[in-house]
Amino acid sequence: MPESNPKPVSTLMVIIAFAIVYIVWGSTYFFIKITVNSFPPMLLGALRFTIAGLLLMIWCLIKGEKIFIKANIIHAAISGILLLVVGNGAVIWAEQTLPSAMVAIMVSCPPVWFVLLDKPKWRENLNNKSTIIGLLMGFTGIIMLFSEQINKAFSISGNQSKLPGMFILLIGTLGWASGSLYAKYKSTRGSGSVNAAWQMLIAGLIFIPGSFLNGEIQHLQWQSIPMDSWLALLYLIFFGSIAAFSAYVWLLKVRPVTQVSTYAYVNPVIAVILGIFFAHETISLLQIAGLITILGSVLMINLVKYRKEKHINQLSEN
Repeated sequence: MPESNPKPVSTLMVIIAFAIVYIVWGSTYFFIKITVNSFPPMLLGALRFTIAGLLLMIWCLIKGEKIFIKANIIHAAISGILLLVVGNGAVIWAEQTLPSAMVAIMVSCPPVWFVLLDKPKWRENLNNKSTIIGLLMGFTGIIMLFSEQINKAFSISGNQSKLPGMFILLIGTLGWASGSLYAKYKSTRGSGSVNAAWQMLIAGLIFIPGSFLNGEIQHLQWQSIPMDSWLALLYLIFFGSIAAFSAYVWLLKVRPVTQVSTYAYVNPVIAVILGIFFAHETISLLQIAGLITILGSVLMINLVKYRKEKHINQLSEN
């Protein structure tokens, strides 16, 4: 199904939505790190997305929106599993062993996957020199991000504890890109808020049995969880999920996916700043170089698309 033309919407609303996705999502890596120190990963996913999904669903009911549309629920289940269980679940799991700033940098590669997985756009994307150069730059950046940790892990005295988290992150970025494209091309009759509510609620319910099977709920000492972890969880629920995820789902409906994917420009920068100044994390020069290379690749991939859209807009105005 070809990508539909962007719908005419308020420019101010688009700017606000992008600002929320850029800034709030960049900060969630820091707050996930705080919560995952107290909450087990599966339980954290269950609490965050179940509560956020229920609250957003209640709000949709209050507004009188149609909730129970079978086709919409099925589409929301598929995209929610890919985006939140696979994509965000990988972030939660990885932050048990990796610094939040490093995780944010490593998950900056979905725009590269968008190009490779966006089958309806293959002819347009893969016949373009800038896109090909961008893809090669992107993979180079990914190798730069992973190389130091892999070399350390396989050295004689190396620690391999970080390798599973890095591999899971790679799978998570593929899941996120796949879920985003599925949500983009599988149009639904419901509103973006209802769709986001179902995505979060279904994802949260999937995390629950995983938490029980992993023995998390049975062994957690609830009374020992510090206040800062509870506050961080509330931030993730209200800002990271209800506000930012809803904005992201809405932007996928009204703007081209390549524009929406530009959140990858800003999120790692916000995460690195918070991680360094508030969590005393360190990032190597090679990892920063890898981030810059990936962001350069995304710019190369999107540059021709932006010029083409500008040219089309100018022709339509004339």
